[in-house]
Amino acid sequence: MLAIYKREFKSYVYSMTGSIFIAFLTFMTGIYFMAYNLNGGYPYFSYSLEGVMFVFLVAVPILTMRSFSEERKSRTDQLLLTSPVSVGKMVMGKYLAMVSVFLIPCVLFCAYPLIIKSQGTAYLLNDYASILVFFLLGCVYIAIGSFISAMTESQIIAAIGTFGVLMVLYLWDGLLSFLPSSAFGGMAGIWMILTLCVLFIYNMTKNGILSAGLEGIGTIVLVVIYFVKSSLYEGILATILGKFALVSTYTSVAENHLLDIGGIVMYLTLIGVFLFLTVQSIQKRRFS
Repeated sequence: MLAIYKREFKSYVYSMTGSIFIAFLTFMTGIYFMAYNLNGGYPYFSYSLEGVMFVFLVAVPILTMRSFSEERKSRTDQLLLTSPVSVGKMVMGKYLAMVSVFLIPCVLFCAYPLIIKSQGTAYLLNDYASILVFFLLGCVYIAIGSFISAMTESQIIAAIGTFGVLMVLYLWDGLLSFLPSSAFGGMAGIWMILTLCVLFIYNMTKNGILSAGLEGIGTIVLVVIYFVKSSLYEGILATILGKFALVSTYTSVAENHLLDIGGIVMYLTLIGVFLFLTVQSIQKRRFS
């Protein structure tokens, strides 16, 4: 794993991909720091990081699009799949290399609260907590981008797919307001989520009997619950999907000055889930 990590990290640092990522993120954050903290006089650096969240939509796809799709297209992944290194270690090596590249600008950000303190009042504990949450959120996005890259051999498709998913996550809170709150709408929404999960399972396993069984049993259970106690479905979509508002964990630190431990646990869980899915996607090609 260490050899893969070193190779990937050097390829990012010595190529335009890593340089553009670091420069773009640092440059945009510097602009917001100048506008909010130095010129505007805001004592919280977390405001600047909150304003620069949209940069993830462009920066993360640039960083992750070639992580697995490039080797799949050039067929060099066959060498890795037949090497003594396990698929899990290969994925972790590549992922940690991308996280290390992302860590570089985050380390640079640690100087900004000190600059604010040199000019007056600063809230270092809150600012460094916001940098930590910002870093973990970026790690979640990188894990998502890695999974999407592992599913295609086209870097363009990987970049567009990652951008689309991150755009939805960025607008998540606003999209929740459009969800139906009625019992029937809640049941229909849960059924659609069930169907998407079943389609994903079928795509990973190619087991039609298992997928059809899960779809049938799930549908029956949903219908029975609707006729027995339909009130359970009222507002259920906003309640469930609201748990996945990733940016809200950062907002809790930036605006409410509270560190959401549950949100951090969710970040770490999502990182593990998407890395696991990435491994399974590559394992599927090994045995196909």
